[in-house]
Parts: sequence; structure tokens; C-alpha cells
Amino acid sequence: MAEEKLQRKLGLFPSTNIVIANMVGAGIFTTSGLLMSGLNDPILMLILWAVGGIIALCGALSYGELGAAMPGAGGEYLFLSKLYHPVFGFLSGWVSFIVGFSAPIAASAMGFSEYFLRAIPALPEWLSSAGIMNENVTGKIISISIILIFTFIHYRGIKTGARIQNVLTVLKVLLIVVLIFAGLMSGKGDIANFGFESTLDSGFAGWKTIGLSLMWIMFAYSGWNASTYLGGEIKNPSRILPRSLIYGTGIVVILYLALNILYVYGINPEEMKGVISVGGLAMGNLFGKSAEVLFSLLIAFALFSSLSAFIIIGPRVYYSMAKDGLFFKFAARIHPKFQVPSNSIVLQGFIAAILVISGSFEQVLTYMGFALGIFPILTVLGVWKLRKKDPGALRLNGFPVAQIIYVSAGILILVLSFLERSFESSIALLTVAAGVPAYFIFKRLARN
Repeated sequence: MAEEKLQRKLGLFPSTNIVIANMVGAGIFTTSGLLMSGLNDPILMLILWAVGGIIALCGALSYGELGAAMPGAGGEYLFLSKLYHPVFGFLSGWVSFIVGFSAPIAASAMGFSEYFLRAIPALPEWLSSAGIMNENVTGKIISISIILIFTFIHYRGIKTGARIQNVLTVLKVLLIVVLIFAGLMSGKGDIANFGFESTLDSGFAGWKTIGLSLMWIMFAYSGWNASTYLGGEIKNPSRILPRSLIYGTGIVVILYLALNILYVYGINPEEMKGVISVGGLAMGNLFGKSAEVLFSLLIAFALFSSLSAFIIIGPRVYYSMAKDGLFFKFAARIHPKFQVPSNSIVLQGFIAAILVISGSFEQVLTYMGFALGIFPILTVLGVWKLRKKDPGALRLNGFPVAQIIYVSAGILILVLSFLERSFESSIALLTVAAGVPAYFIFKRLARN
């Protein structure tokens, strides 16, 4: 029987769209209120969003080189396996399976329900008063339903899924642009919000808060490496893959800074603290209650794009791991008609649904941010190894400054975040550690 392989069908536009869609999701629409609670300083918050963007661009430059040299499915799993040892690739894939994709899918679905129910608060109130279900259960059922719908869509094939992805991403970017221009041109915000007095803790306590804030910001930027996971399905990957990473990341950095300027302009920093659906609150303040309802609904549906992108990408990692005998064999199956890793798609949807049932947003955010920050550092270090091993590989500008910035910032963020939130960070480390025995178990099963 011929080996089942993924087909190269994606050009620059859909590849860049997948990067943008993966990045612009629950993070930018939900974390700024949480950030303000700790930082108490809108200018510092904007500076940290800019710093996060620079770090993400440094990562994109590094992954562009690696993706051009190793254009297969799997992203970090593929890079780490080839550059170091299969155990490092497996551990990154293990973290991707538990944290990297299933958890952001759950977070995006939860973000959708948060905005949706902010726009239509009468629905959960009616269901609760009728004794059908309480408001918390309503949100979880809506979230799980969205996951199931998009799992089904992407089960039906990459071309159909990519078309839907392109439409969703273009609509989301247009929505954000409209939101930014309409909000800033309204004249109903308050420039004085930018001068809000800072009460950030002094000394090392303040640095720990900054470290945790940057980790949450880097979660919002996560996805800058998205197209590397689809390297096996991108046409002319040595040319298109690096461009998709750099273009996509650059566009998102601009959008994020503009959105946060809008949030601060439209919301008093005291009012912003702890609010998850900050986009809806900003538009409500700037244009009234009807605008809050409208834009909360639009943002809710915009989150479909990122959720959809995660559902596309994650299964390609599990597929690559299974092909190498380092994951359940059934995960390597390519659907004979739809030409996608169908079993991996279903498995991921199942795990995401479980996380929706059991997850708490802020704790999941910290857990995700810490776990996802580990392996990109090791991967970026691999650029030095690649340049030494393969002198003829594509060279991108910025070496070694971009790599030094990314690695140094990444390590500092992890250390400070661990000191600030040791419980969630320890669970993330235990998740990685649990992958070591799992690797040897799968290796033994593959030999039998």
C-alpha cells in the first residue's frame, strides 16, 4: 500500500491567514483587563504589548529559517527531533497535545461564550429562571457546541477548511480595523486614561508581576509559528513559509497595539481591571449599550477564526508523532476521501471539550503560557545548530540578535512567572516531565 501523505495545496495567502488567525484570538480580547489588575498602569501595559510583539517577531525570523530547511508537518516536533533528539520533539508534541492546541481551542470557545452571553444576557437568565440550567452550564454547553461544529468542518478536508478559514480571518481583521477606527474617531473616550497613576509594586515584586504579564501577553501572541505546523501542505515552502510567518506576525503586532490603545482610550483603567470581555465594554462606553451588544456579538464570532486555526494545526503534530511511532497509531490515519488526519482531529476536539468542562480561565491561561514558553526557546537555539550543520540553508536577516533577544526574554519570563505563580507553573513542568516515561512507553510499543 502506498504511504499516506499530506498534499501541498496552501499558498502564501492562506498560510499567512492561518498565522494571523492563530494569533488573533482569545488572548487579545480577554487578557488586557487581567493585565491592568496587576500592572495598574496603561502606559506600562502598552509598552509590554510592544515588547511582546518584538519577541514574537524574533521568534518568527528564527522559525522561518528552520521551516524553510525542514518543510514538513509538525513544527517544533519536527525541528527538535531533527536538531537534537526525538525525545525533545516528542516532549514538545506531548505539550502541544495537552496544552498547546486543545487548551487554546477551549479558551477560544470560552471567550466566544463570554462575549456571546455579554451580548445576550437574557438567554442564560431565562434558562436559569426556568430551572433548565444555570448560567455557568449554559456557557460551557455553548463552548462545547462550537468546538464540535468546527471539528466537523475540518474533518471534511483542508481545502474546504482553508476556504472557511480565509473568510473568517479576513472578516476578523476587517472587524478589528473598523473597531479601532470607529472607536478612536468617536471622540467619546478620554485621553486622560493614559495618564492614570501607577501603583505597581516596587522592587522584585513588581518585576514578578511584569514577568507574569509578559507571559500572558506572549500567550496572546502565540501562533506566530503557526504555518510551520503545516509545512507538509505548503507549496514552495522555502519561499512561502518564512514570508507567511513574518507578514502574519507583523500585521498582528500592529493590530494588537492599536486595539490596546482603543481599550485604554475607551475604558477608565479602574473600570478595566479584571474584565474579560474588554472589547465589548470599550465599545459600550464609546457608543452606548446597543454598540456593546453588536460588537460583543461580532467579537464572539471573530473568535471562530482562531479556534478554527487551532483545530487545523494541532492534528498535524499528532499525525507526525504517530508516523514516527511516538503516539497512538490511529492518529496517523489519513482519511481516504478528505485527505486529513481525521482521527487526530476528533481526538483533539474531545480533549478540548474536556478542558472546557473542567477549566478556569485565569489558571488555564497561566498554565498554558508557562508550558508553551519552554520548547520555543530550545527551538530558537537550534538556529545556531542548523547554520553549522547546513551551511547552504536559507539565511534570514537578524541573526544572531533576534535569537539572543528571544531566548533571553523567554528564560526571564519563565523564571519570573514561576516565582509569581509557582502552583500553575509547577503543574506545567509536571506535564512536561510526564512526557518522558510516555516517550519510552510509545517507543516500546512501536517495537512490538
